[in-house]
Amino acid sequence: MDLRMDHSSKTVAGRSCGTCTLCCRLPEIDLFEKPANVWCRHCIEEKGCSIYEHRPSVCRDFLCLWMTDEALGEEWEPARSHMMIYRQGPQITLLVDPDHADIWCSEPYHTQLQAWASESEPTGGYVIVFWQDDVFEI
Repeated sequence: MDLRMDHSSKTVAGRSCGTCTLCCRLPEIDLFEKPANVWCRHCIEEKGCSIYEHRPSVCRDFLCLWMTDEALGEEWEPARSHMMIYRQGPQITLLVDPDHADIWCSEPYHTQLQAWASESEPTGGYVIVFWQDDVFEI
């Protein structure tokens, strides 16, 4: 599986954000002075962005890996998994919904995260999991 973030990537056919708004909650967004795990002031939970047509490029250009990598199964859909996954250089990053602390330790997720860590380690890559203020390297 190729986990590189490619902003020119197309969305996998049949996938959409739907009612998922985890990217509006989980990451820190400096432009909006939004800390991690706090809803963006422009987000209407389970509906989307109130400034969607005029949203800044930091939001417009972001697609989680579930949206762009067809190798990620339906179990990785963020609204189902309660996690958002993306890649930054050699780092595979997983942001976990604060309301679902241990979901990443359950199956099928934990086995897959360990496999990605093993696959990426020879080239200096790693998997990192963020849950609230806790950080775990796999």
